[in-house]
Amino acid sequence: MSSDLPFGFGASGREPERREPGGGPPGGSGGGGPEDLMGKIPLFAELQKLFTYSGGPVNWDLARQGAIGAVAGGHRPVSDDERQAVRAALDLADLWLGEVTELPSGITTATAWSRVEWIEKTLPVWSNLCDPVAAQIASTMTAVIPPEAAQAAGQMGGMLKALGGMMFGAQVGQAMASLSSEVLTGTDVGLPLAPPGTAVLLPQNVTEFGTGLGLPEDEIRLFLALREAAHQRLFGHVSWLRQRLLDAVESYARGITVDVDAMRSKMEEAMGSVDPTNPESLQAALQSGMFTPQESPEQQRALARLETLLALTEGWVDAVVYQACAERLPGAVKLTETIRRRRASGGPAEQTFATLVGLELRPRRLRDAATLWAALHKEHGIEGRDRLWNHPDLLPSAEDLDDPEAFARGHGAGPATEWSVAALDEAGPAPTDPERDDPSDGKSA
Repeated sequence: MSSDLPFGFGASGREPERREPGGGPPGGSGGGGPEDLMGKIPLFAELQKLFTYSGGPVNWDLARQGAIGAVAGGHRPVSDDERQAVRAALDLADLWLGEVTELPSGITTATAWSRVEWIEKTLPVWSNLCDPVAAQIASTMTAVIPPEAAQAAGQMGGMLKALGGMMFGAQVGQAMASLSSEVLTGTDVGLPLAPPGTAVLLPQNVTEFGTGLGLPEDEIRLFLALREAAHQRLFGHVSWLRQRLLDAVESYARGITVDVDAMRSKMEEAMGSVDPTNPESLQAALQSGMFTPQESPEQQRALARLETLLALTEGWVDAVVYQACAERLPGAVKLTETIRRRRASGGPAEQTFATLVGLELRPRRLRDAATLWAALHKEHGIEGRDRLWNHPDLLPSAEDLDDPEAFARGHGAGPATEWSVAALDEAGPAPTDPERDDPSDGKSA
């Protein structure tokens, strides 16, 4: 872990260096100009960073340092025994899943991460998710500056950009720290956060998750490994799914609008209470809601489409995992229900991140989607159920989730899947544009 302190959080217990009246160090005749002086005073040093920051809309160095610093106290490394146990659980999970789905294994690397490893290794995906939101909001921040102030301060634009990057970085770091203490696997929030083909469990969080469930830890670990391995099969072999989910979040971000007048008022109110040397005052400013975007009707529809796709993904995982372990794990029913409640309600960490990203990554219709996939399996078998992932136009819509049994019956009876083959031929290749023919925009397969 880097020993550098996050921007704005520097602390120094040293006494300021004494200087002679002429400006030199004690006992010397040299001078040192104003820049030397500013560089040696912590507050001025941080202000120099502010004025010279030239990165993107989110200060990711700050986010990383802040997140790691926040979890350092409760973090413990992964032991060799834990890594071995996780690999064994993922290997067994893949064997069981091979009996209940046509999709082959998507795991190329099976591993265990600590909370700090999760922060560092998922940072690239969070960057892709957060940068569009931050950039959209940052583009409106210049409108907050009164015209006379903008004319009087030539560096105001650069400073404001850097200030935005700092504030977003601090908030992202806080959210990632919270999430890192709750996530159980690499796909626990519904998105593929780990590198492609990498199946991950977080042993420390798995142990804490199992507290109070009254089930053996190895059974809990195996159940979570089944879920992670099932996600990897989808993301590894449904070629369009991974990018479509990430593109859907980015598309949502591109449509974000900000009420400039309200933002100006909140910013003036919040920034009036900020002390650059006091992290708590910055925290209060971030929680004031000054960066909260408006959600337009178009954004609400985009969110509904994203939630449907998340629900279909999570519902399929629920269905195949239960099918694989119902007769093998005594706690399968209890664990399935616990995970459903956990995903449907969301925890404090997910709500924290929703404040920044502007949306909640929760499959609100998880139960309906799981029922639909189970009904499809009953009507059409494993092949008929899994064939729907061949093309986004074959997937059920939000309306189809209203009556899952009717959707399954409506595609004919028996093991044959001629209906899906015909629909696939008519649909053509999977679209690459995330806003074209969304699978949950009301279309029926």
